[in-house]
Amino acid sequence: MKKVMVQFTSPGMTSKQYDQVWDELRKAGQEHPDGLLHHVGAQQGNNWVVVDVWESEERFNKFGETLMPILKKIGVNFAPPVITPVYFEMAGEVHA
Repeated sequence: MKKVMVQFTSPGMTSKQYDQVWDELRKAGQEHPDGLLHHVGAQQGNNWVVVDVWESEERFNKFGETLMPILKKIGVNFAPPVITPVYFEMAGEVHA
């Protein structure tokens, strides 16, 4: 399996919609999706941006079977995700 970075850009998405997506994922038993290693979500201008690192593209695609209907249900506009093989990964220091 080759790790992949998955980037979503959602024009006009709000933090409220982002929280709704997570609420729906929890209800679907996907609070900790199998294969997800890192997740970051942030407002960037008028867009919401998500960057994930997955164990493999296959694991992300399986999760997408749950995620995509949720995004549509909530009315989130999004461009197709950009999926890129991970070349290098480094974890930062943990500070107590």
